[in-house]
Amino acid sequence: MTTQALLRLAWRESRTARRRLALYMSSIAFGVAALVAIDSFAGNVTRSIREQSRTLLGGDMALTARATFPAVVDTLVDSLRAQQIPAARVTTFASMALAEPSGGTRLVQVRAVSPGYPFYGAIETEPANGWSRVHDDSVVFVDPSLLIALEANVGDVLKLGQQTFRIGGTLGNVPGDAGITSVIGPRVYVSDRWLEKMGLLKFGSRAEYEMVLRLPPNQATPQGAAQVAKALRRRIDPVEAARLEAQEASGEAERSGPGGEGDDPERDTVRVLPAATTDSTSPDSASGAKAATTAVAPQSIAPPRTRVRVRTVADTERDFTEAVARLADFLSIIGLIALLLGGIGVASGVNAFVSAKIDTVAVLRCLGATSRQVLALYVVQAGAMGLVGATAGAALGVAIQFLLPQVMGEFLPVDVAIMLEPRPLLLGLATGVWVSLVFALRPLLALRRVSPLQAIRRNADPAALPSEWKDPARLVVDALLIGSIVAIVMSRIESVRDGLAMTGGIVGVVAILWLAATALIAVARRTTRPSWPFPLRQGISNLHRPANQTRAVTLALGFGAFLLSTVYLVQANLLGRVQTTADAAAGNLLLFDVQDDQAAPLDSMLRVRQHPIVQQTPIVTMRIEAINGVSVTKMQADTSVRRAGWVLRREYRSTYRQEMQASEKLITGSWFPDSSQRREARAANPDLPYLLSLETGLAGDMGVTIGDTIVWNVQGVPVTTVLANTREVNWGRFEANFFAVFEPAALRRAPQQYVIVANVPAGQPLAAMQRDVVRRYPNVSSLDLTLVKQTIGAIIDRVTLAIRFLGLFSLAMGVPVLFSAVAATRRARLREGVLLRTLGASRAQVARVLLAEYGALGALGALTGMVLSFGGAWAITRFVFDDPFDPAVGPTLLIAAGMLLLTMTIGLLTSRDVYRETPMMAIREPG
Repeated sequence: MTTQALLRLAWRESRTARRRLALYMSSIAFGVAALVAIDSFAGNVTRSIREQSRTLLGGDMALTARATFPAVVDTLVDSLRAQQIPAARVTTFASMALAEPSGGTRLVQVRAVSPGYPFYGAIETEPANGWSRVHDDSVVFVDPSLLIALEANVGDVLKLGQQTFRIGGTLGNVPGDAGITSVIGPRVYVSDRWLEKMGLLKFGSRAEYEMVLRLPPNQATPQGAAQVAKALRRRIDPVEAARLEAQEASGEAERSGPGGEGDDPERDTVRVLPAATTDSTSPDSASGAKAATTAVAPQSIAPPRTRVRVRTVADTERDFTEAVARLADFLSIIGLIALLLGGIGVASGVNAFVSAKIDTVAVLRCLGATSRQVLALYVVQAGAMGLVGATAGAALGVAIQFLLPQVMGEFLPVDVAIMLEPRPLLLGLATGVWVSLVFALRPLLALRRVSPLQAIRRNADPAALPSEWKDPARLVVDALLIGSIVAIVMSRIESVRDGLAMTGGIVGVVAILWLAATALIAVARRTTRPSWPFPLRQGISNLHRPANQTRAVTLALGFGAFLLSTVYLVQANLLGRVQTTADAAAGNLLLFDVQDDQAAPLDSMLRVRQHPIVQQTPIVTMRIEAINGVSVTKMQADTSVRRAGWVLRREYRSTYRQEMQASEKLITGSWFPDSSQRREARAANPDLPYLLSLETGLAGDMGVTIGDTIVWNVQGVPVTTVLANTREVNWGRFEANFFAVFEPAALRRAPQQYVIVANVPAGQPLAAMQRDVVRRYPNVSSLDLTLVKQTIGAIIDRVTLAIRFLGLFSLAMGVPVLFSAVAATRRARLREGVLLRTLGASRAQVARVLLAEYGALGALGALTGMVLSFGGAWAITRFVFDDPFDPAVGPTLLIAAGMLLLTMTIGLLTSRDVYRETPMMAIREPG
């Protein structure tokens, strides 16, 4: 038979089964739609980032630091300006904003910008021409949400520190800022000419400094910018620049530090000396006693350095693109599972299709068709229908990608222009067709074993067709099926380990659902009793009858319930964690950036109003100078020792105290002894190192154990310590937690600031306290911890909205699979219905039989999926979010009940002809 004849025969033979084949293949559509939508949207975002990368950075290059730029950088920028390379500055810090006349206060993110910023893009405001006045008048531009929070209007007075401004308008689109940042803290943009008059940046204040450069056209290319960046690093700090270049050449990637306390960027970081240093602080004044200097002498220690990071447009583009790629890979897991589940639906439907085509195949064999030609005939049909299903899914995916910006737009720092992306479209089509074929091929292999004799001696049990597990073709198809799943998963997840884990998880879930369905069949076969009511007995017996769809329905329903329940359980745990940590907080008002001379007056303000202070914590800034006698510089140059680089480069904000607090748990060593014992020991040995406690993760990254010595650079003064213990810290609690805690004698007299936690009644007393504090001490920032809880909840809600949007696929993809599984046995059900009606069963009885069957199927699938979701949610919560898992059993049972109701509804709707039509109409049903 020629290829043309084969295609013509396949077209003619499919006329009686096209609708059924299209239904089977529609199971693929939702999986393809998810993959096309996610990949296309990621492609659009990546392209938008590439086109707007200069707008994201605000220039061609940026220098950033977490302290005032030292003189060497200022001098360098001045020389660049003389070469027609202009620079603009941005200073970002948190502060309290006080609105008049309402008296409302709010913690805000202040961005003080210099003229010319940004060099690319524009800051949009309402009114549209408002931004042109920012450097001429005392005006600020704020997020619209701040006006609502402060009950203020455009034109009202807003006080920042010691300077008052008029609200000139509200912010619209700001280059490089994602809308979600306004949830964390409303933004306030102001001219940097007012920085000094605001008086907010004092000792210990945390701020980020950025200098944006615009390069000449001949240097603005990626290669030119990279050369300029390399030259800048070499001029700022040749030693550090050489180390970074060597690290980049060797391809080494350093581990980033844990969250909390403000980790420092790893890439393109250089360190420079401050513009000016003083020796006015003696070792005794910083440490409370003469510091031991066994590793570094007081005269040889350098003041703390300021790290400066050099970034180019290419760096910014790469960072954002990698983040988008990771997000797309994560979200596409849902689409991948949808696609594989669709393959299960195809296999189930084609299996029933094969059973219905045995007579036709036997006739073809009698007419001379070979087994290979018969197989090719139906493979062509399956491939064509797979193409139809994949095409429909691709079209749906293209439509969905236009909705994704509405769901995820607030998380993106760029305006996404939606365009058709050919590669994701073609890849989705190819993947959908391949999955359709590979899942359909296994049941189609049975057609090779249909002999011409079956045209006159048909086996009444299609499931009894020969099935040889030693058949090489079957083994090849099985290997192809498993290999395809692994290949698809690995193509979505770059990490081999994560890909194998994902594959194992999918196989594990499928295996458990399959075993549960097999167990149900066995139980149904053995437990049916004649004493049961007829509809129940007959419905349960249908679970193990020939051509049953128990496994297919259980897989489809179980996977849907598994995904929906897992998404809900993870969300519930995140929100519950926020609620628990907020409730566990000792107070509800947090005051920070409190200077040394402001702590006592603030204490008095709170006590006069009878607001108890529950925590007053000193904070001292410092860096590591040496570990076990080896300087940081030598350790960074030594590649033979595995040590996380971030621990050596970061600035630590540490504290001192005699007791542990509730958020800490001792892991190794012992806590500090009584202070009187330490005084006696220090009197006997003045050079005795001070005792130190480290967070256990930091100690591991630092490579130190109990008894090791660490020399700290406390604003130019060496303080030698010995590690006495390690602690496990609960960073989720709304309290002041620290990586490093010193015994009090080490830092008592060091320059410091304070964090104060108080318990103030919510409502008017809390608002009044915040208002009075900001009026008296403008530099002190206050935070309502209840507001923090609401803010985190709002962020989680927005993230959950995006996940739920994609999680709907887990429900939607199960619907066509369920329809496919039920419709696959429509012919057998019609015959069964005819027999029951002929024997005297009423329509209501036949309906109750179906209800019992689908009730059992729905209960098994939903409950199995729910149990599996507890395991999946536990794994995500434990290993991704590193939180304890608290199962929300009640709501998960509601999800399972909803899936059960869905199964019963689909079963009754799809099988309505079985109990509604007359026996004669059912007998004439062409099938």
